[in-house]
Amino acid sequence: MHPLFFVIMQKELIKFLETFISDRRRKLFDRVLNNRTDYITVVLEDIFQSQNASAVLRTCDCFGIQNINIIENLNKYDVNRDVTLGSDKWLTMRKFNNRDFNTLEAYDRLREKGYRIVATTPHKNDTTLNEFDLEKGRVALVFGTELKGLSPLAIENADEHLKIPMFGFTESFNISVSAAIILKYLTDILRASAIDWKLTDKTKANIKLDWLRKSIKSSSLLEKQFISENSIRE
Repeated sequence: MHPLFFVIMQKELIKFLETFISDRRRKLFDRVLNNRTDYITVVLEDIFQSQNASAVLRTCDCFGIQNINIIENLNKYDVNRDVTLGSDKWLTMRKFNNRDFNTLEAYDRLREKGYRIVATTPHKNDTTLNEFDLEKGRVALVFGTELKGLSPLAIENADEHLKIPMFGFTESFNISVSAAIILKYLTDILRASAIDWKLTDKTKANIKLDWLRKSIKSSSLLEKQFISENSIRE
């Protein structure tokens, strides 16, 4: 199928499905999408505390982070919907779990998309949060477990290392608090900057179509109806 033909058909399909949601909901979709970003993405490595990792998903939705990458090495991650309160429904999540150790594959795929890998952990060459340079390029923030933190390979193979300044006896925050602090700080800076941080029109359309499909009962049947009625030769 020619790319332009696909874009036109997708646009018309979105318009068709929008007739099955309220005008208020359609405007909400547009407003949220306009504030979403994939300039920053979050990576969760081998999380086993579902409640804390699910709190991170909720935080990402609140701060407009669209893409979440979940690395499953020893632990399988399941969303705790009592914690996410449905926020995971609106996020784009990708799991890396095809190998015994999936962290480096995740790093490779993220670098292919133009992300620099930033491990959130104290490190001899780390940067404090208030010194972090967002203008250097897209950022993949990698978070580990409370018990062990990131794996040694995750730390060693990161491009940069980021830490939150702390002044007490405790050495670290739990993952949900750490993510909230970092994302609040960086997204505030991002939105006030001249960085082109918003989603592309193509990405917005893909996400909006996904949201519509999730929001409309029997959306697959409606989509088949649309395709049947619009089966125009390319």
